[in-house]
Amino acid sequence: MMTLQEFRTLFSNGLSKQNTGLVQLLGLCPLLAISTTVVNALSLGLATMLVMAASSGAVSSVRHFVPHEIRIPVFVLIIAALVTVIDLLMNAFVHPLYLVLGIFIPLITTNCIVLARADAFASKNRPLHSVVDAFAMGLGLTLVLVVLGAMRELAGQGTLLSGLDLVFGEGAKQFVLHVLPDYQGFLLAILPPGAFIALGLLIAAHNWQKARAERRVHAAAPMPA
Repeated sequence: MMTLQEFRTLFSNGLSKQNTGLVQLLGLCPLLAISTTVVNALSLGLATMLVMAASSGAVSSVRHFVPHEIRIPVFVLIIAALVTVIDLLMNAFVHPLYLVLGIFIPLITTNCIVLARADAFASKNRPLHSVVDAFAMGLGLTLVLVVLGAMRELAGQGTLLSGLDLVFGEGAKQFVLHVLPDYQGFLLAILPPGAFIALGLLIAAHNWQKARAERRVHAAAPMPA
């Protein structure tokens, strides 16, 4: 069984202390390439999170039966099988979005975030702990993707939730938020340099918040006698 403290620690690591996008700087390819809109970012983030949780649970379950020498090929095979399932499901049920995300869905197989958690954590811990850890890590990545997508979409197009019709059909266009009406757009925001700039701002904000929290802890600590 998992204690409440273990649960909190895993989520704290995934969302903040070991956030894959802001701290470990892993998986930058989807962060920079797909985060042009909130819908694209959220879709890829959720797909990655599902693969991470399922693969970590599977790896943890078979960890005692896989020889150490071939663990990486076996882990990649498990991840590839799960990514194939996600890829086929998206192709069948959200085909327009699938066409937009393109090669980045199959590339989840080679995403270092997924394999890193499988090898570093899932291969050494029980299934429940592994699934929670992977879910928290995936959720942390998804949140960064969504915030990055919102920043770039708002600066580049003046909208939020653009492309929602790719998931829910033409009727969903009415839910797109035109935050800046008659906005002419800022091309740099939706190009690769804009992704680097936006991610840099997020990392700087995260580091500032972390430093501020540490200063508060030191200020609250009792002075030595």
